[in-house]
Amino acid sequence: MTGKEKILIVEDEFIVGNDLRMMLIKGGYEVCGIAASVEQARMLIEQKQPDWVLLDITLKTPLSGIELAKELMHRRRPFLYISANTNEQTLEEAKATQPYGFLVKPFRERDLFVMLDIARYRYGVETGIIKKEIPAQSGEKILDPDIIGNSSVISKALEQVKAVASTNTSVLLLGESGTGKERFARAIHKNSLRKNKPFIIVNCAAIPVSLLESELFGHERGAFTGAAQKRIGKFEQANGGTLFLDEIGELPLEAQAKLLRALQEKEIEKLGSDHLINVDVRVIVATNRNLEKEVANGRFRLDLYYRLNVFPIELPALRDRKEDIEALALHFLKKLSGNSDRKVLRISEAAVQTLQQYDWPGNIRELEHLIERQYILTSGEQIVSIELPAFRNTLTPADGKLETMEEVERAHIMKVLKACNGRVAGKKGAAEILKIPAQTLFSKMKKLGIKSDYH
Repeated sequence: MTGKEKILIVEDEFIVGNDLRMMLIKGGYEVCGIAASVEQARMLIEQKQPDWVLLDITLKTPLSGIELAKELMHRRRPFLYISANTNEQTLEEAKATQPYGFLVKPFRERDLFVMLDIARYRYGVETGIIKKEIPAQSGEKILDPDIIGNSSVISKALEQVKAVASTNTSVLLLGESGTGKERFARAIHKNSLRKNKPFIIVNCAAIPVSLLESELFGHERGAFTGAAQKRIGKFEQANGGTLFLDEIGELPLEAQAKLLRALQEKEIEKLGSDHLINVDVRVIVATNRNLEKEVANGRFRLDLYYRLNVFPIELPALRDRKEDIEALALHFLKKLSGNSDRKVLRISEAAVQTLQQYDWPGNIRELEHLIERQYILTSGEQIVSIELPAFRNTLTPADGKLETMEEVERAHIMKVLKACNGRVAGKKGAAEILKIPAQTLFSKMKKLGIKSDYH
């Protein structure tokens, strides 16, 4: 930090505000005031012109911190929230005001400075004060040749990837299952300064809860029953590179606390050890869950959510980018033909129209599987017609009520389980048909309340 930045604290609890003031002064900041109400804050903002505002959401005054945040957003004055409130509606309202960070009470001095550093970086990039370092390479940069499409929604997501790839910022990839989150994570890594370092993937839903911490952080020999030898965790394996945590919403709370520490302190501790290991890892996470709802329900830490939500990228569902379906289908056909003696490289106009009329609850993954099936069934060099899945109308039932993704997913898993007579793992089991690991399916069944006798 160059020079002293002025910070205004908006906090109606004197002890909390004063502790915060002392932390900031110790860290080299200038505290230009502590306001106990929105009215007092407005006056101090006009008088002192602070660089940053630290704002409590729940003030014991007629106007809440969110009301002041709306004014700050309109004036383009950067601010961060400080609060212990995890009410879902409040979180949604707070997010809409576009804060640069969120500190959860109680917080440590280091947490405060890390969040301020992240906020300053984000603000600097957005305003052009900070110019991102771009990897030196010749020619036009291709993000990933397997990311196909020219629709406005996919182009927006790719522009966000270009903006963040060359930084060390954590990225949160949001989107339904099958929208290509792992592909985007790889694109970020390939276009970063870490591209020649490891890219390590962890599917948080595919690992038993009892083994997750060992998988992420490693363990010493004898750390627990069955730990016959020392194990290096994924964080150490990814040192210098990128760690992609898929389905982060499945991570248990205890592991979330350790992940937060690893992100903030850049150090980990193996199970069965009291020795801290420094790690240099860029973390990219992905989820198809509503993390704000998970926070409100006490299943996801609020401080971790805001630590990961530094740079969110929303990946569009395939039904929202139907103009890309033809290009995607041809891309999959080209791949299939390249790995076989049979060449099927064209799709009839009627077949394309059929594909575009479907809602694709399974997104790109479902399209890829369907094209593979049609490729196998086609005898000529062109796919003339498309046979859509039998459950294509489940999204719009007779009563007109649209189902949520969880409802669609639950119904489809139950249908497959019934077809397999309840068999989950093994040959011709539901996991094999759904093309997901058996442990992932068991985890989904538990989350969705599906019992072993599939009801």
